[in-house]
Amino acid sequence: MDQALPHTTATLTSDLLALGVVPGDVLLVHSSMRSLGFVAGGVQAVVDALLTAVGPEGTIVVPTHTSGNTDPAGWQNPPVPERWWPVLRSETPGFDPARTPSRWVGVLPEAVRTWPGAVRSGHPHVSCAALGAQARDVVAGHDLAESHGERSPIGAVYRFGGKVLLLGCGHDSNTSLHLAERRQASPPMAETGAAISAGDGTSRWVTWTDLVTGEDDFDQLGAAFEETGAVTVGQVGSAAARLMDQRTLVDFGVDWIARNRHGVDADVAGP
Repeated sequence: MDQALPHTTATLTSDLLALGVVPGDVLLVHSSMRSLGFVAGGVQAVVDALLTAVGPEGTIVVPTHTSGNTDPAGWQNPPVPERWWPVLRSETPGFDPARTPSRWVGVLPEAVRTWPGAVRSGHPHVSCAALGAQARDVVAGHDLAESHGERSPIGAVYRFGGKVLLLGCGHDSNTSLHLAERRQASPPMAETGAAISAGDGTSRWVTWTDLVTGEDDFDQLGAAFEETGAVTVGQVGSAAARLMDQRTLVDFGVDWIARNRHGVDADVAGP
């Protein structure tokens, strides 16, 4: 459908406030720029609108994941020859929060990552970038083995009582549900690896044990969560938008995953 006029920073800000974003929010944003329609100023205007909506006391958080820096032994889309694996492990530049671009998470996270004042967590697979009053606290101490756990930006958003905004995308992009996975009593774990900057211009390949994530049922989980009435659905620009309290979402997800993946009587771990 054609829009009568381009969206602007002012109209997007108004849409965000009408949806329920309030000044001071810690707002974890997942986005599809294409879904927003034509925006005067493009992605810069969208970041300006988000920052205006949360105000100087608020914080914007985005995923800045780097899927190309994972162990090539597990690559499927496409797989690479096994003889390549040692070269990829030894020659991939080590993850550097200041220089390594994000991948497959959209243009908005890249805009936030490179915005003046932005800070980024140090996880070589699933870093997040943040802007605003709580930004440094959100990204600090992102433990290797806690990719989506308590010592991750997702866990920090939970501690700060933040919100999740799905901007033109679905619950399959809702990274906070991985925290619900991590909080299961016996979550699936496996060895993984990445190239990390050694700080002297060299890189090293490191391995650790971390959560095996699964998004296949996140749309189903999200639909069940929406049935509780805890999600505000509206429009931001031309995009369908969903806003929700992250604590409520994660707590619901912990129970839903335990019941639907592991059986009705499954136990879950506390926060």
